[in-house]
Amino acid sequence: MNPSKKLVLGLSLVCALPLLSIGCKDDAVDDDAQSEAAVTTMHATVLGDLDKLVAATKALQAAAPVVAGRGWDAKLDEAAINDMKAKWRECRIAYEHVEGALAPIFPDLDASIDARYDDFIAENGPDMDLFDDKNVTGLHAAERVIYALEIPASVIALESSLPGYKAAAYPATEAEAQSFKDKLLGQMIKDAEALKAGWTPANIDLPGAFQGLIDLMGEQAEKVNKAGNQEEESRYSQKTMFDLRSNLEGTRNVFEAFRPWLKLKTNAEDEELDGPTLDAAIVKGFDELDAVYDTVDGEAFPAPPETWSAENPSAADLMTPFGKLYTAVTSAVDPAREGSIVHEMTHAGEALGLQ
Repeated sequence: MNPSKKLVLGLSLVCALPLLSIGCKDDAVDDDAQSEAAVTTMHATVLGDLDKLVAATKALQAAAPVVAGRGWDAKLDEAAINDMKAKWRECRIAYEHVEGALAPIFPDLDASIDARYDDFIAENGPDMDLFDDKNVTGLHAAERVIYALEIPASVIALESSLPGYKAAAYPATEAEAQSFKDKLLGQMIKDAEALKAGWTPANIDLPGAFQGLIDLMGEQAEKVNKAGNQEEESRYSQKTMFDLRSNLEGTRNVFEAFRPWLKLKTNAEDEELDGPTLDAAIVKGFDELDAVYDTVDGEAFPAPPETWSAENPSAADLMTPFGKLYTAVTSAVDPAREGSIVHEMTHAGEALGLQ
C-alpha cells in the first residue's frame, strides 16, 4: 500500500476510536472549553459583587459617627445611623449574592464575615467588647450594634440565654465609637478585600462552587426553619426575607455561567441527566420560588405562630402566612423531591461531571 494511503488510513482509525484519539475527542475538548468558559463567566459575575462589597463596607465605615466627648445618640446621630443602615443593606446584597460560590472555597473568611452571633459565641466564647475585632465579627456583629435599639424582644429573649451574652448597645463613649469604626468595621473591610484578592480564576474550584450553589438553595429551608425558632439570620434588622431574595438572585446570576455548558449535555437515554431538560427545570424552579417570595410584603419574615413546631406543625399553623412560606420553601428545595431545585441542580452537577 502507498505509504501516504497508510497514513490516511491510520489517522482515520485513530479518530474512529475515541479512547485512542488525540485531538479527536470532541466531547472532552468541549468539556474543557465549556468549563473554562464557566470559570471565566463566574469569576466576572462574582468579582462584580465583590467590588460592591468592598465599596459598601468602606462606605459603611465612613458613615459611622465618631463625636468628640460622647458615644452615639439616637436623635443627634439619626442621619448617620440611617446612612449606616442603608450601607449595611448594600453589604448584605453583595455578600448574599456571592455566598454560595465563595463559602466552600473560603470557609474561614465566610465565617468571619457572615456567621451568626450564637455561632461565634459557641466557637469563641463570650464577647464582652461589642465594638472590637475579636470573638464576634462581621455583618451580623455590625447589624447588632447599628440596630441595637430596634431588636425584637423575642430575639433578646433567645440570645440572653446564651453563655457569655452581652446585650446589644450603641457605642456609649467616643472610644467605643472609634473602636466600632476602626476595628469591627475595619475587620469587615479586610475580610471583603481578602475575598476579592483570593477570587482569581486559578483559585476557583468549579465542583466546589457548584456544590455551594446547591447548598445555598438547600439552606433556604434552614433559614425558614431557624426563623420559626426566632433564630433567623438578619434577626436584629428583621431583614431575613431580604436575605433569601438576595440569595436566590445571586444563585441565579452565578448559575448563568453553567447554563451554556449544561445545554450541550444532551442525554436521550436518561432524562434525569439531560442537560436541556435540567436547565429548563432549574430555571422553572427559580421562577416558582421567586414567585413565592413575591407573596411576602417587605423584607421581614411573616411572624411564626406562637404554637409553631417545625417537627410537627399543626394544620392551622401551616395555613398562616409563615406556615405557607415554610411549606413552599421546604418543598422547593427538598433534595428528595423530584423536580425540586436542589434535586435538579444535583443532577445537573452529575451531567456536567462536577458531582
